[in-house]
Amino acid sequence: MIDSFDKLGLNSNLIEGLKKVNIINPTPIQSKVIPIALEKKDLVGQSQTGSGKTLAYLLPLFQNIDSSKREMQALILAPTHELVMQIDSEIKLLSENSEAGITSTPIIGEVNAKRQIEKLKEKPHIIVGSVGRVLELISQKKIKAHTIKTIVLDEADNLLAKDKLSTIKNIIKTTLRDRQLMAFSATIHEETLALAKELMKEPQVLRVEDTDTVNENIEHIYFVSDPREKIETLRKLIASINPKRAIVFLNRNEEVDLATVKLKYHHINAEGIYSNTSKEDRKKALEGFRSGKVQLLISSDIAARGLDVKDVTHIFNLNLPSDPKEYLHRSGRTGRAGDFGTSISIISPVELSLIKKYEKNLNIVVKPKKVFKGKIMDYFRE
Repeated sequence: MIDSFDKLGLNSNLIEGLKKVNIINPTPIQSKVIPIALEKKDLVGQSQTGSGKTLAYLLPLFQNIDSSKREMQALILAPTHELVMQIDSEIKLLSENSEAGITSTPIIGEVNAKRQIEKLKEKPHIIVGSVGRVLELISQKKIKAHTIKTIVLDEADNLLAKDKLSTIKNIIKTTLRDRQLMAFSATIHEETLALAKELMKEPQVLRVEDTDTVNENIEHIYFVSDPREKIETLRKLIASINPKRAIVFLNRNEEVDLATVKLKYHHINAEGIYSNTSKEDRKKALEGFRSGKVQLLISSDIAARGLDVKDVTHIFNLNLPSDPKEYLHRSGRTGRAGDFGTSISIISPVELSLIKKYEKNLNIVVKPKKVFKGKIMDYFRE
């Protein structure tokens, strides 16, 4: 693996910009992606959450963009408003620190399009957007797709799902045939990979294996509960543990809503986000969570994509994902930067087989626990 940015062929101003935020050496996915992306080749990149995928595509984008031209040259598509805004923030920070003069604007739905159109008149080099609004503005000829030389699909497994696939294809059709297309995700299933390859020209598939992704600083435990009592079990655990900052994962939007309402009723500072949460409510919830005013963030997997919140002490799973890697990605939101964290699953008896699957596939131990008189105890201890 190449262990320095200068060996990857990056300009010195970009390397100096990275040093300002204490990024000295490339991550494995950056080492693999940057040289290929600099050659303007199509590629698919897969590596775990928090592995540096965003910079893996932003750095070559910055180098390949002609900042002297006032035209839209790159389009980054992301599945959630939060992820769009995070990527745009990273672009602005990198541009400032590297003095690259690269401009960008975020384009998302559920907000007034007039202000976005005004921003597009300034001809930003990079557009970061959600698929529906981007296609709408391309159709209105507010985004000049014929000047776009690179398209990035961030969280490609989500963007290439059935509900968004036709929109993605329609966006790509409006751009030049010789444009570069890059797709990134933490997990890329074979169906997603096949779809990506259909849209690309001889893409290189660059994977960073998950063999070293199990974080030994995370303790894994579970509690068995009647399915109808899971939220009440969660409430008891919150009362017992009093976590500083925790994320609660549920699979469906209505479950997120129900859990949020019930926990608030018990005077727990909780906010819920899901895929169709309004931009204002989502922003308010996330700002409260980051500042510490909100103790619990209740979320679906899709809504949590791309979230990067420091000092998350606990993860609670009220539904278990069938894929062990998804469980690992959820758990990986705690125990970061050398801190310790706890991943807690509240399961029904029939979900015990999934716990055993995680233990086998991930080579981890998930300890059974119980709540007794307000205290957490080993399951077999009386």
